[in-house]
Amino acid sequence: MDESRLGSIAQLQAFLEGTLEVSFSAFADDQERYAHIASVVRRLGYTRLSRPDKGIVLRYLARTSGYSRAQLTRLLARVLEGQPLAKRYRVPAHAFARRYSPADVALLVSVDRAHGCLSGPATVHLLRRAWHVHGDARFERLAQLSPSHLYNLRKSGPYKAARVSLTKTRPVLNAIGQRRAPDPGGRVGFIRIDSVHQGDLDRIKGVYYVNAVDILTQWEVVACCERISEAFLLPVLEQLMAQFPFPIRGFHSDNGGEFVNRQVAALLGKLQAEQTKSRPRKSNDNALAESKNAAVVRKTFGYSHIPQRFAGLINTFCQEHLNTYVNLHRPCLFAKQVMDAKGKIRKTYPPELVQTPLEKLASLPDIDKQLRRGITVQLLQQQAVQVTDLQAAEQLNAARMALFATIEKRSRRLA
Repeated sequence: MDESRLGSIAQLQAFLEGTLEVSFSAFADDQERYAHIASVVRRLGYTRLSRPDKGIVLRYLARTSGYSRAQLTRLLARVLEGQPLAKRYRVPAHAFARRYSPADVALLVSVDRAHGCLSGPATVHLLRRAWHVHGDARFERLAQLSPSHLYNLRKSGPYKAARVSLTKTRPVLNAIGQRRAPDPGGRVGFIRIDSVHQGDLDRIKGVYYVNAVDILTQWEVVACCERISEAFLLPVLEQLMAQFPFPIRGFHSDNGGEFVNRQVAALLGKLQAEQTKSRPRKSNDNALAESKNAAVVRKTFGYSHIPQRFAGLINTFCQEHLNTYVNLHRPCLFAKQVMDAKGKIRKTYPPELVQTPLEKLASLPDIDKQLRRGITVQLLQQQAVQVTDLQAAEQLNAARMALFATIEKRSRRLA
């Protein structure tokens, strides 16, 4: 950039007004910028300018050099004092001497590679033995290494370049269940299941809920147990699956150990039900059960701690009141899949698809063939019309209040 013809403040002002959106990178290094600053100061007679004109010069230098206002002020002060502009920062004359050389770091890398990167004290012991016992002269300096500074050397750039290797996270391999999304294929009996914990109190666990939802009809069964273990969970699972009006054909859960274990796999094997589990980075694989956790379980029982000894009482309440209301009287939203112009499938929830699980079950073709022996849609509908939806909700709320009153009364008695 040839700017030597800009010899007056007016020309600088016109230049700044005409290049508001222009940035310059004409200088290859700082030395060229320094020469440019010194030439502008001499050409314009910076010391004889007024204060506003000096401000214009500073704006011009900031635009052309790329330096900040504070840095230009320091450089101008050095020019006006007659000092040459040059880089003044360099390695200090009395810098801290490095005790351990790159060769020592390379030797430490070889020791860690051979022994499998032991702990700091163990590695230091090996380094001292190499010098004092075996007489290896290469370890003379490393024999004085402390365990704390050993970790500093392991964090250094040369060590990481030679030793550190990054690997991807390896998924846990478990042969129980298939890692895929369930495919009902238009059939009922494929459930998604999840566990819900009722909170801790002074490090004491509360009750656990088991929430299972049919994928096609959203028929939901909630059960309660004291603990997530074989002795408590398996009987509740058998009771839970028996409450569905249709046999269980599929069992989908997340990767928690409460459901992915040999005991549950053996139980599902007796029922001839396939077991699937959620895939990594597929957060929607078990979203149906997790959404019901908030919409049904948490709305009914809240988040406060409930002692485990009341699990049987809560399980009876779920079986006699909650599950009946949820499946016969509580409406659910069912999705309609629509493909847009780009080929992406989007889900909508039209009003005509808002149904109770029983209504959705009755709308399926040849549904009586998929139900358990002795259960028909007509029997379920007769049970549903015995009370209105409002009466069923009021009865559920009354039973829930009675349940909480009983729990509070017994807790006070035991306290």
